[in-house]
Amino acid sequence: MKPYQQIAIAECNEALVPIPLEIFAVESPHPYQLLGATYAEMSPYYLRQGVLDSLIKAQVYLQLKRIGWRIQIFDAYRPVAVQQFMVDYTFFQVAEAQKLDIPNLSPTEIQDIWQQVYQIWAVPSLDPLTPPPHSTGAAIDITLVDGVGKVINMGSPIDELSPRSHPDYFANSNLPEHQQYHRDRQLLREVMEYAGFARHPDEWWHFCQGDQMWAWLSSTPIEARYGRVKIY
Repeated sequence: MKPYQQIAIAECNEALVPIPLEIFAVESPHPYQLLGATYAEMSPYYLRQGVLDSLIKAQVYLQLKRIGWRIQIFDAYRPVAVQQFMVDYTFFQVAEAQKLDIPNLSPTEIQDIWQQVYQIWAVPSLDPLTPPPHSTGAAIDITLVDGVGKVINMGSPIDELSPRSHPDYFANSNLPEHQQYHRDRQLLREVMEYAGFARHPDEWWHFCQGDQMWAWLSSTPIEARYGRVKIY
């Protein structure tokens, strides 16, 4: 169990609604669907209504800061089945990157790989007390695009399993390009926090509002208002 999963959930039963994609930039085709993940009759481009309202507020604020820029949505709602798919996929990716013989992994090797996987992935739990953040419809993975639709280079790709994923990884670098990565990560954080989101402490791209992580990151102890969406 991760620390934020100890936060109580007082589910508000707010609707999960489609994101109006014409307002934002979108990663297309969706990266997890491209790998083979299935969302059944749903789509990854859904959020709770209140979270969507805040995301639109962040988008408006961003365009006051940078004319023509948009938030690009990488991933939003994610059913537990997709969480399981991506956890398993990442496990095999890590093993292959280390040139390990997957069918003959030792228990120690298996444990080491899982420790790496769960650095950025939540356990695909069906326990209503410990939902993966994206299964609540209150977490979103995003980046920025400029006025001509070019994706802003943040110094590392979304979902990268490396120290570069930490939001402040480039903060103390003297290299000009690294300083720019940090400034753009800070801009993303500023516009999202303006709209009431909290940033994942270890992932520059992950923001949430109303879920357990958001409540855990709050300055005062509060309950989460969004639990796992009960679709499946």
